[in-house]
Amino acid sequence: MEWNKLEMRETLAKKIAWISLVSNILLTLGKITIGLYGKSDAVFADGIHSAADVFASVIVLLVIKISNKPADKEHPYGHGKAEVIVSEIVGILLLLVSFYVVYEGISGFFHPVETPSILAMWVAVLSFVAKLLLYRSSLKVANQQNSKAIEAIAFDHKADIVASIAAAIGVLLSLAGDWFNVHFLLYGDKVASIFVAYLIFRIAKEMLTEAFDILLERNIDTETLNDYVTVISQFPEVRRIDRIRARELGHYIMVDLRISIDHFKTIKEGHDLARAIKDSLIGKYDNIDEVLIHLNPYFPEK
Repeated sequence: MEWNKLEMRETLAKKIAWISLVSNILLTLGKITIGLYGKSDAVFADGIHSAADVFASVIVLLVIKISNKPADKEHPYGHGKAEVIVSEIVGILLLLVSFYVVYEGISGFFHPVETPSILAMWVAVLSFVAKLLLYRSSLKVANQQNSKAIEAIAFDHKADIVASIAAAIGVLLSLAGDWFNVHFLLYGDKVASIFVAYLIFRIAKEMLTEAFDILLERNIDTETLNDYVTVISQFPEVRRIDRIRARELGHYIMVDLRISIDHFKTIKEGHDLARAIKDSLIGKYDNIDEVLIHLNPYFPEK
């Protein structure tokens, strides 16, 4: 990858991380404070989630520069997995947060219920609007730069979007129970906090599954591999594709390829063909960083 491209990627990632960090600090302070004094478990739980987002943003800022470093003698395959490790840490953190929130929500059923303040609902609505804007902008940059670290931030925002809606509905149900003297609706806030925990758990599960797959170097999806095969098959000198596999290393992909060419081809002809295939793949897919090609001799069947 060109150095100026990596610099631009790092700049965009840092910008997203800083915006996320500042917004999450403000939302954390607001939701935890209003959740406590406004007597809303759901909004307080949402605030705990935002506090986890603050931690995630700090980690991303610390690791972005590392992941964008080019390959060196000690790390010949680059440093891209640093982003995957961040994604895994954030996933584990969200998993722990979900367990804590569901515990608090369930325990609330065994204590006298209190009606939350309407201010708690408006804080949740404000959080929803802010997180929706942050999610869209973060996901757009994550897709453009193929960054797992920024994607982790975007997933955090995604979890907060639905969590904030759930918190607002929970508070509204509790208020309705107080206004219309419907006792069971008073527990709407408690139920909403448990639902928030479930949403956080789902996001954590998705992040951890993807991170483990990359760290264990699982092959990329079949559809993408077939696209690579289509590009390679355009070269008539390739008599057979013996094996193709590819693995993600954070924001870039490495392809391993075995092809058969006519046995009488010279080393230079084989080298030129391999170079042309590599250039073609990297030219079409900008997230491919390296293509390793092994040549086998092809003998026509009699």
